[in-house]
Amino acid sequence: MHWKQTTIYRWGYNVFHLYYDGFKSMTVGKTLWLVILIKLFIIFVILKLFFFPNFLKEKATKGNEAAYVSSQITGRIK
Repeated sequence: MHWKQTTIYRWGYNVFHLYYDGFKSMTVGKTLWLVILIKLFIIFVILKLFFFPNFLKEKATKGNEAAYVSSQITGRIK
């Protein structure tokens, strides 16, 4: 059996062409996808940099991060 005749290949081929033809014929959708990608960039990159500092780097010594996390978890249970 040739690999292009397998079910997985045909399924992947059909899925790819479904999305490829759909994006090719879009007009407004391309702009909406651009807005979505910009929003995701802002959420995951910009907000992470400014609002979510790396507490392990500040609080734990290098190489003892696991011990610090363990002590914090067990300390909050009590």
